[in-house]
Parts: sequence; structure tokens; C-alpha cells
Amino acid sequence: KYPNVGGGWIEAKNSRGEVGLVPEDYIEVCSGFRKWLLQRRHAVCVYSTFQKLGTSNGNDPWAVFDNNASGGVSNNWAAQPEGTETGKTSSNAWHSGGHVHPQAYQGAGNNSNKPVLDYSVGPVWAYPDYQLDCVVADPKKGSKMYGLKSYIEYQVTPTTTNKPVNHRYKHFDWLYERLLDKFGSAIPIPCLPDKQVTGRFEEEFIKMRMERLQGWMSRMCRHPVISSSEVFQLFLSYKDEKDWKTGKRKAEKDETVGVMIFSTIEPEGLPDLDLTEVEQKCEQFNRFTRAMDDGVKDLLTVGNEHWKRCTGPLPKEYQRIGKAFQNLSSVFTSSGYEGEAALTDALTAAGKTYEDIAQMVAEQPKKDLHFLMETNNEYKGLLGCFPDTIGVHKAAIEKVKEGDKLVATGKITTSEKTAMSKRASTMSYALQAEMNHFHSNRIYDYNRVMQQYLEQQVKFYEMIAEKLRNAHSQFTTM
Repeated sequence: KYPNVGGGWIEAKNSRGEVGLVPEDYIEVCSGFRKWLLQRRHAVCVYSTFQKLGTSNGNDPWAVFDNNASGGVSNNWAAQPEGTETGKTSSNAWHSGGHVHPQAYQGAGNNSNKPVLDYSVGPVWAYPDYQLDCVVADPKKGSKMYGLKSYIEYQVTPTTTNKPVNHRYKHFDWLYERLLDKFGSAIPIPCLPDKQVTGRFEEEFIKMRMERLQGWMSRMCRHPVISSSEVFQLFLSYKDEKDWKTGKRKAEKDETVGVMIFSTIEPEGLPDLDLTEVEQKCEQFNRFTRAMDDGVKDLLTVGNEHWKRCTGPLPKEYQRIGKAFQNLSSVFTSSGYEGEAALTDALTAAGKTYEDIAQMVAEQPKKDLHFLMETNNEYKGLLGCFPDTIGVHKAAIEKVKEGDKLVATGKITTSEKTAMSKRASTMSYALQAEMNHFHSNRIYDYNRVMQQYLEQQVKFYEMIAEKLRNAHSQFTTM
């Protein structure tokens, strides 16, 4: 327990035994698992609750896979797929130790169950009757430690209460960590917009961060499992500072984390899947998400190149054309010929038209390409999470495949092997429900953003056409 001396300062001791004052925001009391999670940040959280659930290697059919010759425990079977890109530090190995297991859950439970329903498109999450959303707005600068530390605070207003709550970026980061910890094995949790040390109080940066926090929160609101979770509801609608701190402590002690989330999933009225179908579904989703990841990155590359052209070389070309017309008009004016005025005035106007077009071209990406790029950036982050999530399912499949050998050697019973297959089936239904959620959102998002992009493009070219028509009308037909 660190003594709080007030004003945002805490007395603490470092590893060398030196005592001094540090900002309270720089200190976080971590368990061993929490420290490991902070190091991995975006890797799938794997946290076993064997002892808390009263299970042991003697009665859990998964545990026999972890017993090595020396009597220790290993988890080297669940290697992550190669090429994972998440923007955060990741790892190709599970956290190892005597109480960690990628398949620790004991089948369906009754702790805030998440139903999976059968629908025309396949298994889907049970969606609420009311679609939650929120607005992130009104950023204000605050300070603490007697003005030595400044921060930006945002108002977050959920549609359920219409009552705003205030949150700093570090609160959003806390929520992200809690969601990743709790749901990351079953649901891809995209990263928040990156932290920034310098320039974080500049108006343009604050506006951009608020826009991206809005996008992240809206995506979380649209997910039926995340939006209905206790920790997410706390973030949106805590009553006061005491309620917020109490809720935070409760969330940080939540034991249903990592693969334990699968213990809360109940496929309602759905038959158990055989392992071949489970594996086929997993591989199908793996291929699609990798292919889409490549497509999104390609569009981002092309979009960035186009943005640079629109704000650099292209406007300069239009400016050069405009100046060339105006220079020619000046030359014609010097002729002294009396019938020159109509032509020289029209040439000068045409030159100014092209200078106006240059300005329009430079400003246009902010009106259309910006939103297309932001959507693709969101999906790049989301797709970067799938290798970890799918890796959990691949690991479970491999585990079940080993079951027949273990039955043959008498290490597990046939009923235990059946239980393993049933758990893999439940996990597959969760993956299918998640992919159907992803596809429905993808179709909605890309329809919306492409409509917006093309509407702005049409307006842009119509404005250019109108300016060119006006310039054309000033030239006399002989």
C-alpha cells in the first residue's frame, strides 16, 4: 500500500530501495498475470481459474495434455499464427505456468450467459431489442498535481440515459484492457488510437483523437456481448466517483477472463459439431480475414498516395495552368489592339478558374477520402486481432485431435474425449457468431462509407464542371 500524500502524489519505493514522490497516475498495482498482460498488450489473454473453480489435473480431461515427463506443465501446443500485425507487442507462445491452460473452462456455465442462436445466415449472437450507442464530445483540458499534470477529458453520453459521464484517455485505455482481458479469446478487440506525448493538446490532434475514440466506442456499442457487459455499462453510466472506483475494482477482480469466457456461451438449440466441420469453419474464416487484411492495406496504400498527390503535385499542376493562361492574357493585352479586351478578360478568368480548382483539389481529401481511410484504418486494427482469436480455436482443434491417441493409451476416457469435442463445438459456434457479426457490420460500414465517398466525389466534380462552364461562357463564339 503506497501512502497518498495528496495533490496527486504518492510516496513510493523503487527497486533500489530509494523512497520518493511520484505521480499517482504512474503507479499501477499488478498481479503477476496483470504484469504479463501489460507486456503482451494485444496478445490473447489466457488465464486459468482451475483452483478457484475447484478443478485439478486429476479431474479435468484437458489437463492431461499439459503433463510432461518431468511432472511439470507446458502449453507449447497453442502457437500463434505467423505474421500477426496488431500494432501492439504480441507473442507466439501462451503464458506458461502451473495454473494456465488455453482450454480451462468446464463447459457452459450460468454466469451472465451469452446465447448463440440459429438464424438464416448461421449462428448469431442474441441481439438486444434496443441498439446502444454513445456520443464522445466536448473535450476539455483539466489538470492535477497543482497544475503540474494536464490532460484532456471527454464527455461520453450513452443513448440509454442521455446523461454524460467524463473520461480521460487513460480511462478508455483501462476499458480496452478490461475488454481484451475478458473477451479477447472469443471476440477481436481493436486497439485504441495510439498515445501521443508531444502535441497532444493541439486542437487538430484533439479533434482527430475524439473522432477515433468515437469510432471505437460506436463499434463496441454495436457488439451485443460487449455492450451488455457489466464493465462496459459501468464505463457509460457510472453515477459518481465512488461508483466508478468501486466498479473498477470489481472489474479488475473478474475471474471470467481469457478462455473462461467460453464457459458463458450457450448455443441454444444447436447440435454439437463434428471436428471436421469445426476445422473447416475455422480455416474458412482464417482465409477470409487474411485476404481482407491484404485488401484493406492495399486500399490504404493507394489512398495515402492519392492524398499526397491531391495535396502536393496535382494542385501545383492546376496552378501552373492557371498562371500560364493569365500570362498569355498579359501578352495579348500588350498588343494594343482594340478588340482584345473580351478575349484577354476571358483568358484571365479561365486562369483564375484553374487556380480555384487547384485549391478545391487540395481541400477535397478531407471531405471524402478522409472517411474512407478512417474506416479502413478501423478495419485494419480489427483484422489485426483475428490471428490471435482464431489461434485460440486452432489450438483447441489440435487438442481434440490428440484425444483419440490419449483414449487409446488410457490417459483419458471416451466420455472425457466427448466433453473435449463438445467444448470445441461451443467455441466454433462462438467463432461463427462473431464472424456473422463481423460480416454484417462490414457490409453496413462499407456501404455507408462508399456512399458518402461517392456523394462527395460527385459534388466535387459537379462544382468543377460548373466553374469550367462559367469560364467557357465568357469566350465569344465567332
